[in-house]
Amino acid sequence: MKILLLSAYDAKSHQYWRTGLTEAFSEHTWTVLTLPARHFSWRIRGNSLSWAFEQRELLSKHYDLLIVTSMTDLSALRGMIPQLARIPTLVYFHENQFAYPDSAHTRTSVEPKILNFYTALCADRIAFNSQYNRDTFYAGASQLISKLPDHAPQSTLQVIDELAAVVPVPLKLSGVRQTTQALKKPYRPCQIVWNHRWEYDKGPDLLFEALAILNEKMEKNSFTLHVVGQSFRNQPAAFEKIKNNFSARLGHWGFVENSFAYRELLEQCDIVISTAAHDFQGIAVLEAVYAGNVPVVPNRLAYPELFRPEFCFDDSKNEALSLANALKSRIQEHSLSALPEAPQLQHLTWETLKPAYQKLFDETRTAFHQSSVI
Repeated sequence: MKILLLSAYDAKSHQYWRTGLTEAFSEHTWTVLTLPARHFSWRIRGNSLSWAFEQRELLSKHYDLLIVTSMTDLSALRGMIPQLARIPTLVYFHENQFAYPDSAHTRTSVEPKILNFYTALCADRIAFNSQYNRDTFYAGASQLISKLPDHAPQSTLQVIDELAAVVPVPLKLSGVRQTTQALKKPYRPCQIVWNHRWEYDKGPDLLFEALAILNEKMEKNSFTLHVVGQSFRNQPAAFEKIKNNFSARLGHWGFVENSFAYRELLEQCDIVISTAAHDFQGIAVLEAVYAGNVPVVPNRLAYPELFRPEFCFDDSKNEALSLANALKSRIQEHSLSALPEAPQLQHLTWETLKPAYQKLFDETRTAFHQSSVI
């Protein structure tokens, strides 16, 4: 089968998914086009223009299946390259713009939401990486339609709902076994890792506030915090505050370029934490959990789907205090060699999920051919 894959805003999480997809289905012939994850407002609206006039010949070839990310301006691209409308089309949602967290940094334009909505309506099948992603997309689209002044058909929501499925991004863990707490080195400070993009939506302010509380509650050598992840030229001030105020508590600081060294760091840690306000699946947390880390994550976003309640801290009142108390309990369990085992995640590997993706491919092609007959 010849498959065309378009990743219009090829962020690291999107790269992770698409390389895993092409490797898992190496029996097919893949044509992959990507655009860099920068200049967000231009990229999501301009990707159709860029591709239509830079890759017209390639896009006009025959393919058996078209797979695009939700950032792709599919309706416009189909208008400029009509041949694409003749291919069974699957749209994959890593995230949706309706659930972007409110703050001074929020993208206030309605255009990213409209683009997500129109791209979904162009699909023969839609896949979301979590139920949370699907639910927030549907709720956001419904709210948007209710605000439009006229001629906004509610039936479009039913169309999208009927096309949608939930299929997670599989973990790329071939040849790696899940580490258990029994294999961790005893008699050392508890090793905690925060491994996310260094941007405001990953909650660095909450991390700083929780550390300020925890720092007062715990003895000097009770824990070490590793703050790792991709950073950018402009980063929230909270990171500098963490570095300046808690330097004695810090281990590794910054991005780990080498994937082997990164995995080795995760395997040496005991606890992984998330402070995110914007996470639709949490691949970074899942990778750390697979390496044997006990998750301490908020009781919101996609996390309640992934982990039992005992791994989710209460975020209903004082979130920083709840996180600090949850970490204190886990650190104390570590000191007594009583940390629980990390949740098992074999159900999220490519080995397990490949049949679900094959089903998506088959359903996409079937739906396309049925609509063509009608």
